[in-house]
Amino acid sequence: MPNKITKSDADWRAELTPEQYHVLREKGTERAFSGALWDDHRPGTYRCAGCGAELFDSATKFESGTGWPSFYQPAAGEAVETETDRSFFMKRTEVMCASCGGHLGHVFEDGPRPTGLRYCINSASLTLDPSEPTEKMEEV
Repeated sequence: MPNKITKSDADWRAELTPEQYHVLREKGTERAFSGALWDDHRPGTYRCAGCGAELFDSATKFESGTGWPSFYQPAAGEAVETETDRSFFMKRTEVMCASCGGHLGHVFEDGPRPTGLRYCINSASLTLDPSEPTEKMEEV
């Protein structure tokens, strides 16, 4: 794994919106059903809003009913890192971008097959790089 992207706090503040900064750098959480991507069904690649790293593929996104974008697996095994989060008197597993260390959300063991995992991710920590829908060739 390459070295983590390191920037000064001032650089992060200059590059991110206040909401992105709060989520990615201060481990904040957006309100449920308030983010731009929770109900977005376009095909494409979900990237880290902080550094652009590929994190999730739309093919692994599912409706969890939680109000946050939910995925059953990362785009690649090394795309995200996890660690135990004991804030707010709870024990959860925090998900972070492996490239820049930005807070993405949490992962829970109540997701669908094939992994049984639910990566519950803040919209503010993601950007969607939409892919072009494949058009059927007209039969002659």
